[in-house]
Amino acid sequence: MQIKLMLGNVASIKIERKKNIKKKKQNHRGFLFVSCLYKLRSNQTHLLSGFSVLAPAIFSLSVQAATQTTGQMVQFDIKAQRADKALIEYAKQTEQTVVFSYELAKQYDANSVYGFYTQLDALEALLGGTELDAVVDQNGLLSIKLKQINRNDNNMMKLSAVSAAVLPALLAVNSQGVNAAEEVAQEKIEKIAIVGSRVAGRSVEDLPVPVDILSAEALENTGQTEVGRMLQSIAPSFNFSSSAISDGTDALRPATLRGLGPDQTLVLINGKRRHQASIIHINGSVGRGTAGTDMNAIPASAIKRIEVLRDGAAAQYGSDAIAGVINIVLKDGSEGGKAAINYGQYSEGDGETINLDFNKGFALGDDGYLNTTINYRDRAPTNRAGLHGSCQFYGCTELSDGTLLAGDPRELTADRDTFRIGDADSQQFGLTINTGYELGDGELYGFITYSTRENESAAFFRHNANAGGNPVLQDNDATIPLGFLPKINTTIDDISYNFGYKTEFDNDASLDLSYTYGENSIDYTTSDTINASYANFLRYDQGLSAADIRTTIPREAYAYGMELSLQTINIDFTQNFDDYSLAMGAEIRTDEYRILEGNEYAYRDYDTLNGVSIYSGLSGGVGSEDASGGSQGFGGSSPASSVDESRDVISFYVDAESYVIEDVILSGALRYDNYKGFGDTVNFKLAGNWSITDDISLRGALSSGFRAPSMQQLYFNNVSTQFVVDTNGNLVAEEVGTFRNDSTLAQSLGIPKLKEEKSQNRSLGIVYNVTDNINVTVDYYSIDIDDRIVISDRLGKGLSTSLDAALNSAGAGVGQFFLNGADTETRGVDFVATWNTEGLGGTLDFTLAANFTKTDVVSLFSPAGSSLETVKVEDIFSAEDISIIEEWQPEDRINLSALYQRDDWTVNLSLNRFGEYTVEDGGRQTYGAEILTDVKVNYFVTEDLSVNIGANNLFDVYPDKNEIGNSRSGTIVDANGNTVISSSGVFDYSRRSAPFGFNGAYYYVGAEYRF
Repeated sequence: MQIKLMLGNVASIKIERKKNIKKKKQNHRGFLFVSCLYKLRSNQTHLLSGFSVLAPAIFSLSVQAATQTTGQMVQFDIKAQRADKALIEYAKQTEQTVVFSYELAKQYDANSVYGFYTQLDALEALLGGTELDAVVDQNGLLSIKLKQINRNDNNMMKLSAVSAAVLPALLAVNSQGVNAAEEVAQEKIEKIAIVGSRVAGRSVEDLPVPVDILSAEALENTGQTEVGRMLQSIAPSFNFSSSAISDGTDALRPATLRGLGPDQTLVLINGKRRHQASIIHINGSVGRGTAGTDMNAIPASAIKRIEVLRDGAAAQYGSDAIAGVINIVLKDGSEGGKAAINYGQYSEGDGETINLDFNKGFALGDDGYLNTTINYRDRAPTNRAGLHGSCQFYGCTELSDGTLLAGDPRELTADRDTFRIGDADSQQFGLTINTGYELGDGELYGFITYSTRENESAAFFRHNANAGGNPVLQDNDATIPLGFLPKINTTIDDISYNFGYKTEFDNDASLDLSYTYGENSIDYTTSDTINASYANFLRYDQGLSAADIRTTIPREAYAYGMELSLQTINIDFTQNFDDYSLAMGAEIRTDEYRILEGNEYAYRDYDTLNGVSIYSGLSGGVGSEDASGGSQGFGGSSPASSVDESRDVISFYVDAESYVIEDVILSGALRYDNYKGFGDTVNFKLAGNWSITDDISLRGALSSGFRAPSMQQLYFNNVSTQFVVDTNGNLVAEEVGTFRNDSTLAQSLGIPKLKEEKSQNRSLGIVYNVTDNINVTVDYYSIDIDDRIVISDRLGKGLSTSLDAALNSAGAGVGQFFLNGADTETRGVDFVATWNTEGLGGTLDFTLAANFTKTDVVSLFSPAGSSLETVKVEDIFSAEDISIIEEWQPEDRINLSALYQRDDWTVNLSLNRFGEYTVEDGGRQTYGAEILTDVKVNYFVTEDLSVNIGANNLFDVYPDKNEIGNSRSGTIVDANGNTVISSSGVFDYSRRSAPFGFNGAYYYVGAEYRF
């Protein structure tokens, strides 16, 4: 198909098909060509440009044809602004192209459009009160012109008098003159590719690497209230695994891309680097030994869209971008808004969640906007714990068949529901502000994000017969007679702000200067606990009676806090030339990390000094003399473990892109980074896209990358109680010391400083437009990582004499260290297919997306020249450590979703398949694949008010029951042989890794009012 657009009497452009509208980016006085690189389900290809005079044959209109292409309801969110900018935003949100004169449109101010409209109604509302009108031809081509009277020609709509007057002259132009004019126009028309998608986001087909565009509507349709769960529901390459009784990880889950670590994905906000969370995962969970980004700190209602770059991008964005980049784009409307409420709970009757959202846009005069979002979420805890089957009191006797005969009569009536295993109790408040204002020849912009989250999760239950954690007093009973369940209370505060100025020059260049600050802090307070050693102190040093000790002993303590902050200054310059585009820039960054000491009661061992029991021999044979120090459940951090460190980083990059021939685009990037600590690194990226035909493209990329050691990996240190499986398969408590590499202990062992991870990324993909409304992309990727930073196993005594001596001096039974200790290989395939059609009286959007990935540890090694070199490498890195990297995340994820829209009804149905995964935790267990069904139905009661009802995991699917790493199992009988309790343990489901959790079905209702 060929369309000729006449530019006055001097030029014309011949547009072959949609593939050719993006070959060059050039400037022409007053004319703007904007094109969304998509095909609509109307089976028509649309183009957008601006011209004042057009041949009538091009703009002849059939009302029926216009209805087919523009009669469907679309959700709009366009702020009031200058008309040329509003029309560009309209093109993005409809995936339409519109023809308009830049010089003409910029003279008018457009209105805001917010809510559901047909495309023509939206244009009418957008341009109301101006002298501009929309013209649609029989092929669905939209153009914007000055209002004129309607002509009698039945094939024309609102054709200007000027066009009619010059029409004979245009028709008289001979073909030779037209061809010459086409060449002139081709050189002078600026062509800007705009990325935008209304549906649940699919790969941008003309880029050299795969990118998913996930709209706010797609995120809302998942029915989830957390950003992490939303992403997991619609982006198969993204995982958001759950775990239980894993300290801070219960409150801040690890988010991963392509099965790699949480710290190997870079997160941006409005294109600016996002700071990480201050927590580091040191217990047995997905991402052990890593520190990621808090994906739930940004309210979903503040997000305009999320872009997921599924390819290595360290040469473009710097450290961490090994698996890919997630860019969260905030809402920027200057008018309109919404208020929403959502309520739901799980089929078990717990996990009650209330989510409140408020979003509003404000105009800053005629040239700016301020968009603000407030969110409050209150989520009650869930509990899927099994029953406590072991003896809680002293005096049990093991019988010949392995059952236990109760001794203490309290055993017969003891509460067996002693654990809380599930989602933490959580309350979060979030505030987001995004703003921009035209100033001079550019825009002054900025954003603020703030959230505070209170969480409460549970630790292991301390029963009566627990001498170390619940010591026996002089009345021969435990300090807390019925036992206690310690609670880990976390307060997570997250704040960031950004401001910058971006200006554009007449020579098609731009300059962007910005500053960004971000900080994440977490404070731990342990409640419903005791410091067991303090009970002995009160007995022997203070002379208190057992009764007085029970009423006096503190039950709560501040354990410690962590803070991580990031300051970034960016300067970015871009320049578009005739045949290529060039970008270059610099970044100055400062990382800061602090560990704040806890209360003395939270960390001190009151009955031990220098490893020697103070009260030895004073009990008279009744009660405890030496109990565990620190608050039970979650111990504190002493002043000796306090940290206040910083690191400076400076970076430079250059990035270029060019159409080397008509159908081939090549891009390349080179980046230099210098880190205080390990030095400098240089990385590159080469990528290309070849349009073999109008409907088939090949894309591929080759790049090197790196990830600098995180501040937490460099400086985190503490001693904590961890429950691990011993050689007999029993879960036991260990005091585990995590030691930083520059500590005295690590230095005495010869452990070197951490250096950067290095990666090599390769990808190859195909994009196939099967029809105008069926699109398929397949991408293969390969990621090799050398010197991967991993945390060692819990290294105990007996492995090395030097290690024994070091642990003794540190007062820890076992120690773990961060090491450059593994090389890994990751191979995978991403598949995305979309089909947009009409049916059942409405529109249907189908998406099939899948990710298949496998990571192998190909090499393990200990630090050369250190005392650990004499220790077997399988002792330094256990089978569990390897399993965490290779097997704890599903090797495949498949999502099939269907979105149906008809009149005021919207129905979203999604099937999510989570593939097999294997957990090693004392034993090995492979958990089978499961399919979860999500459904959401939305109805507009009025134009502004809608209600919805839905379910996540509609059919109440759970993972396989747990068979390994269990605790508190057993069968207890009374004196008559009657069974008191028989339980396989408290962990009915794996507490280590649960890709979709283990809460069961979640049902919800909600309402939303748009204004």
